[in-house]
Amino acid sequence: MKIKTMLCLALCVALTISVQFASAEGYRTTVGEGADQIPLLVVTGTPYEMGFAVGSLMKEETHKVLQGFLHLARMGDEERFSDETLDAAWESVSPHTHEAFKEELRGIAEGSGLDLQDVIRAHMVPVVADYACSGVAFWGDRVENGHLLQIRNLDYETRAGLQDYPAVVIYIPKEGVPHVCPTFAGCAGANTGMNYAGIALTEIGDTPASDWPFNLDGVHFTSLFRDILANAKDLDTAVGMIKDAPRIKKYHYVFGSGDEKKAVKMKAHAPNLEIWGANDPTDELAPKTITDGVYHCEGRDPLAWKHIPENSPYNPETMVDLSRTVATKGGNLLNVVYDATAREVWVAYAEKDENAYLRPYVHIKMSDYIPYQPKENSVKLTKATN
Repeated sequence: MKIKTMLCLALCVALTISVQFASAEGYRTTVGEGADQIPLLVVTGTPYEMGFAVGSLMKEETHKVLQGFLHLARMGDEERFSDETLDAAWESVSPHTHEAFKEELRGIAEGSGLDLQDVIRAHMVPVVADYACSGVAFWGDRVENGHLLQIRNLDYETRAGLQDYPAVVIYIPKEGVPHVCPTFAGCAGANTGMNYAGIALTEIGDTPASDWPFNLDGVHFTSLFRDILANAKDLDTAVGMIKDAPRIKKYHYVFGSGDEKKAVKMKAHAPNLEIWGANDPTDELAPKTITDGVYHCEGRDPLAWKHIPENSPYNPETMVDLSRTVATKGGNLLNVVYDATAREVWVAYAEKDENAYLRPYVHIKMSDYIPYQPKENSVKLTKATN
């Protein structure tokens, strides 16, 4: 009897030891005023813990965004956005995707209570979709105070309703560089962002629908951007991570460094990669290039070219005006202006059917939230795992 009791006690101890607790910490607040308020999340921890915090702090919105995004995508093209197509896309990009991103997806799923496969499928919609945007970066004599100013317009249709669930997330990882991503509830991928080392990332989609089906044997930029934001502390490192990545589809990128006060434009039509700096005679827009600046606004480049001499040297207010000028009218979901030197952001989301360029640009200072300081409404979420 004593031996049996001892065995039971030993088994109980073993079971107790095998139980681990994953903790996630963060809080939810708002920036802006009145009808222009935008939810802002500040989360810290491992990738899984930060994902768990994001999913928990915006549980209801995450359900609506990810499930609604899938539903509306399928209404537009049932075959392209079917479970089979999205699962095949994940099977292709997953081997090239950083483990931190996968862990964050798992955290979002468990924090929100959604099925992990549904979370993954929603994140594959941009991988198989096509869309267009704008990017511009100025520095030096092109800017009043010499800072690096940069814009990113996400020109994407508003019918999917993503604008109803905006979220600016400030990630403060246990390992890596803190960074801010203007995004949407439950979305781990970065369509843009800036880190606390002053690296700002802009993407412009070039892939036409006529290229479908795409070769997806590589990494999608939305997960690659998160990797760059968490690890790059200078422009060469950020650009090097693009060079080294097995890339897919066709994109332009504008990468800027607020501390180095310079930026480059990249034409990343996989597997080829072309890189241009300011006033480069080989730039595809030459001779319409500029000193202390790079830009790519697709069919709206003439609007930027006209705006630049009329408004130089720039400041944040005139950058907002440029962002509005080059936006795709009728399909403009999210606009961001960065001061990468001061680590400040101005962000505008569409509101219902009103495009982002018509909305106020809300100001955010990263230094108000970094380093992480718990607030009265901070939460510490603990989940037992075997």
